[in-house]
Amino acid sequence: MNAKPDATIAFEGDRAIASGDLREVARAAKERLDRRKGAAILIFDAATSAPIDIDFRGSVPDVLARLPETAKAPAATDQAAPPAARGPGRPKLGVVAREVTLLPRHWDWLAQQRGGASVALRRLVDEARRTHEGKDRVRHAQDAAYRFMSTIAGNRPNYEAAIRALFAGEPVRFATSIAEWPADIRKHALKLAERAFNHEPQAHG
Repeated sequence: MNAKPDATIAFEGDRAIASGDLREVARAAKERLDRRKGAAILIFDAATSAPIDIDFRGSVPDVLARLPETAKAPAATDQAAPPAARGPGRPKLGVVAREVTLLPRHWDWLAQQRGGASVALRRLVDEARRTHEGKDRVRHAQDAAYRFMSTIAGNRPNYEAAIRALFAGEPVRFATSIAEWPADIRKHALKLAERAFNHEPQAHG
Protein backbone atom coordinates (compact mmCIF):
# COMPACT_ATOMS: atom_id res chain seq x y z
CA MET A 1 0.00 0.00 0.00
CA ASN A 2 1.31 3.45 -0.92
CA ALA A 3 1.86 5.93 1.87
CA LYS A 4 -0.58 8.81 1.94
CA PRO A 5 1.08 11.85 0.32
CA ASP A 6 1.83 14.82 2.53
CA ALA A 7 -0.87 17.47 2.37
CA THR A 8 1.20 20.33 3.78
CA ILE A 9 4.81 21.15 4.57
CA ALA A 10 6.30 23.75 6.91
CA PHE A 11 9.66 25.47 6.66
CA GLU A 12 11.56 27.48 9.23
CA GLY A 13 14.07 29.36 7.17
CA ASP A 14 16.02 26.79 5.16
CA ARG A 15 14.77 23.75 7.06
CA ALA A 16 11.64 21.68 6.61
CA ILE A 17 10.32 21.19 10.13
CA ALA A 18 7.13 19.20 9.51
CA SER A 19 5.05 17.61 6.79
CA GLY A 20 1.76 15.75 6.79
CA ASP A 21 -1.84 16.77 7.27
CA LEU A 22 -2.57 20.33 8.32
CA ARG A 23 -3.29 19.48 11.96
CA GLU A 24 0.05 17.72 12.37
CA VAL A 25 1.96 20.51 10.68
CA ALA A 26 0.12 23.27 12.57
CA ARG A 27 0.84 21.55 15.88
CA ALA A 28 4.54 21.17 15.07
CA ALA A 29 4.78 24.78 13.89
CA LYS A 30 3.05 26.10 17.01
CA GLU A 31 5.32 24.07 19.29
CA ARG A 32 8.34 25.40 17.42
CA LEU A 33 7.08 28.98 17.77
CA ASP A 34 6.51 28.48 21.50
CA ARG A 35 10.13 27.38 21.86
CA ARG A 36 11.54 29.98 19.48
CA LYS A 37 9.51 33.18 19.70
CA GLY A 38 11.25 34.80 16.74
CA ALA A 39 10.92 31.84 14.39
CA ALA A 40 9.72 32.65 10.87
CA ILE A 41 7.65 29.72 9.64
CA LEU A 42 6.11 29.28 6.21
CA ILE A 43 3.49 26.61 5.57
CA PHE A 44 2.66 25.43 2.05
CA ASP A 45 0.12 23.17 0.43
CA ALA A 46 2.47 20.35 -0.55
CA ALA A 47 0.87 19.84 -3.98
CA THR A 48 0.18 23.40 -5.16
CA SER A 49 2.62 25.39 -2.98
CA ALA A 50 -0.17 27.78 -2.07
CA PRO A 51 0.75 29.48 1.22
CA ILE A 52 -1.37 28.53 4.22
CA ASP A 53 -1.98 31.23 6.81
CA ILE A 54 -2.54 30.03 10.38
CA ASP A 55 -3.42 32.10 13.42
CA PHE A 56 -0.91 30.94 16.04
CA ARG A 57 -2.31 32.97 18.95
CA GLY A 58 -3.09 31.13 22.15
CA SER A 59 -2.42 27.50 23.02
CA VAL A 60 -2.01 24.52 20.69
CA PRO A 61 -5.72 23.57 21.14
CA ASP A 62 -6.66 27.18 20.33
CA VAL A 63 -4.65 27.04 17.10
CA LEU A 64 -6.08 23.67 16.08
CA ALA A 65 -9.64 24.82 16.82
CA ARG A 66 -9.26 27.67 14.33
CA LEU A 67 -8.12 25.46 11.45
CA PRO A 68 -10.44 24.99 8.46
CA GLU A 69 -13.15 22.40 9.00
CA THR A 70 -11.59 20.05 6.45
CA ALA A 71 -8.50 19.82 8.65
CA LYS A 72 -10.59 18.98 11.73
CA ALA A 73 -12.64 16.19 10.16
CA PRO A 74 -12.04 12.87 11.95
CA ALA A 75 -10.88 9.83 10.05
CA ALA A 76 -13.60 7.77 8.42
CA THR A 77 -14.97 4.92 10.52
CA ASP A 78 -16.70 1.68 9.63
CA GLN A 79 -20.05 3.28 10.38
CA ALA A 80 -20.92 5.30 7.31
CA ALA A 81 -22.64 8.61 7.72
CA PRO A 82 -26.24 8.78 6.52
CA PRO A 83 -26.55 9.88 2.90
CA ALA A 84 -27.22 13.54 2.31
CA ALA A 85 -30.64 14.52 1.10
CA ARG A 86 -30.86 14.57 -2.66
CA GLY A 87 -32.29 17.49 -4.52
CA PRO A 88 -33.89 17.56 -7.93
CA GLY A 89 -31.97 16.67 -11.06
CA ARG A 90 -29.76 13.68 -11.75
CA PRO A 91 -27.84 13.05 -8.50
CA LYS A 92 -26.22 9.80 -9.65
CA LEU A 93 -24.26 11.77 -12.23
CA GLY A 94 -23.41 14.52 -9.78
CA VAL A 95 -24.89 17.12 -12.10
CA VAL A 96 -24.57 20.68 -10.83
CA ALA A 97 -26.60 23.49 -12.42
CA ARG A 98 -24.59 26.65 -13.12
CA GLU A 99 -24.95 29.55 -15.51
CA VAL A 100 -23.16 29.40 -18.86
CA THR A 101 -22.99 32.48 -21.11
CA LEU A 102 -22.73 31.80 -24.85
CA LEU A 103 -23.40 33.65 -28.06
CA PRO A 104 -26.60 32.82 -30.01
CA ARG A 105 -24.69 30.86 -32.63
CA HIS A 106 -23.23 28.67 -29.88
CA TRP A 107 -26.67 27.92 -28.47
CA ASP A 108 -27.95 27.17 -31.97
CA TRP A 109 -25.16 24.67 -32.56
CA LEU A 110 -25.65 23.03 -29.16
CA ALA A 111 -29.38 22.71 -29.70
CA GLN A 112 -28.70 20.64 -32.82
CA GLN A 113 -26.47 18.14 -31.03
CA ARG A 114 -27.62 14.72 -29.96
CA GLY A 115 -28.86 14.80 -26.38
CA GLY A 116 -29.21 18.58 -26.30
CA ALA A 117 -27.02 21.38 -25.01
CA SER A 118 -26.12 19.92 -21.60
CA VAL A 119 -25.02 16.56 -22.99
CA ALA A 120 -23.02 18.22 -25.76
CA LEU A 121 -21.27 20.56 -23.32
CA ARG A 122 -20.34 17.72 -20.98
CA ARG A 123 -18.98 15.74 -23.91
CA LEU A 124 -16.91 18.69 -25.14
CA VAL A 125 -15.48 19.30 -21.68
CA ASP A 126 -14.56 15.63 -21.25
CA GLU A 127 -12.88 15.55 -24.66
CA ALA A 128 -10.92 18.71 -23.88
CA ARG A 129 -9.81 17.29 -20.52
CA ARG A 130 -8.54 14.12 -22.17
CA THR A 131 -6.79 16.03 -24.94
CA HIS A 132 -5.03 18.49 -22.64
CA GLU A 133 -4.55 16.31 -19.57
CA GLY A 134 -0.80 15.93 -20.02
CA LYS A 135 -0.18 19.60 -20.73
CA ASP A 136 -2.39 20.66 -17.84
CA ARG A 137 -0.55 18.34 -15.46
CA VAL A 138 2.81 19.77 -16.51
CA ARG A 139 1.57 23.35 -16.25
CA HIS A 140 0.15 22.81 -12.76
CA ALA A 141 3.40 21.19 -11.64
CA GLN A 142 5.45 24.05 -13.09
CA ASP A 143 3.24 26.57 -11.33
CA ALA A 144 3.57 24.74 -8.00
CA ALA A 145 7.36 24.54 -8.25
CA TYR A 146 7.64 28.17 -9.33
CA ARG A 147 5.37 29.34 -6.50
CA PHE A 148 7.45 27.52 -3.88
CA MET A 149 10.80 28.60 -5.30
CA SER A 150 9.84 32.25 -5.73
CA THR A 151 8.59 32.40 -2.14
CA ILE A 152 11.47 30.71 -0.38
CA ALA A 153 14.44 30.75 -2.75
CA GLY A 154 14.14 33.91 -4.81
CA ASN A 155 17.52 35.16 -3.58
CA ARG A 156 19.35 31.85 -3.98
CA PRO A 157 22.22 31.35 -6.45
CA ASN A 158 21.12 30.50 -9.99
CA TYR A 159 17.46 31.07 -9.14
CA GLU A 160 16.66 32.56 -12.54
CA ALA A 161 18.51 29.77 -14.34
CA ALA A 162 16.51 27.22 -12.35
CA ILE A 163 13.23 28.89 -13.31
CA ARG A 164 14.21 28.92 -16.98
CA ALA A 165 15.13 25.23 -16.81
CA LEU A 166 11.84 24.43 -15.07
CA PHE A 167 9.71 26.00 -17.79
CA ALA A 168 11.96 24.71 -20.58
CA GLY A 169 11.55 21.13 -19.34
CA GLU A 170 15.26 20.59 -18.69
CA PRO A 171 15.61 18.47 -15.53
CA VAL A 172 19.40 18.13 -15.63
CA ARG A 173 19.95 21.89 -15.91
CA PHE A 174 17.35 22.42 -13.21
CA ALA A 175 19.08 20.06 -10.78
CA THR A 176 22.45 21.62 -11.54
CA SER A 177 21.11 25.13 -10.98
CA ILE A 178 19.80 24.37 -7.48
CA ALA A 179 22.67 22.11 -6.42
CA GLU A 180 24.02 24.71 -3.97
CA TRP A 181 20.68 25.40 -2.29
CA PRO A 182 20.01 24.20 1.28
CA ALA A 183 19.19 20.50 1.33
CA ASP A 184 15.53 20.70 2.41
CA ILE A 185 14.66 23.46 -0.05
CA ARG A 186 16.47 21.62 -2.84
CA LYS A 187 14.73 18.34 -2.01
CA HIS A 188 11.25 19.83 -2.04
CA ALA A 189 11.90 21.85 -5.20
CA LEU A 190 13.07 18.69 -6.96
CA LYS A 191 9.99 16.81 -5.78
CA LEU A 192 7.68 19.50 -7.13
CA ALA A 193 9.57 19.87 -10.41
CA GLU A 194 9.66 16.12 -11.02
CA ARG A 195 5.96 16.20 -11.88
CA ALA A 196 6.66 18.90 -14.47
CA PHE A 197 9.41 16.89 -16.11
CA ASN A 198 7.49 13.60 -16.17
CA HIS A 199 5.06 14.07 -19.04
CA GLU A 200 3.56 10.62 -18.71
CA PRO A 201 1.28 9.74 -15.78
CA GLN A 202 2.95 7.53 -13.21
CA ALA A 203 1.53 4.07 -12.58
CA HIS A 204 0.88 3.29 -8.93
CA GLY A 205 0.57 -0.16 -7.48
